[in-house]
Amino acid sequence: MPNHYKERWEGPIRGLRLPLAAWNSLHNEGITTIDQLTAAADWLERLPGIGLHMARVIREELARVSAAE
Repeated sequence: MPNHYKERWEGPIRGLRLPLAAWNSLHNEGITTIDQLTAAADWLERLPGIGLHMARVIREELARVSAAE
């Protein structure tokens, strides 16, 4: 059975690999592009379903993708 908090999945934002729980929370908030996610990066932990740990995971993944570009 997949662990929706630890396994990483491809999602609607190309290049990012995030836990399924993160994708679900971002989808629920209408965040569907890298630009929207970048704009929300400073307050991710305030979104429902995203705590401090998940916000850190998302920010690290954003940094990885940004460095690759």
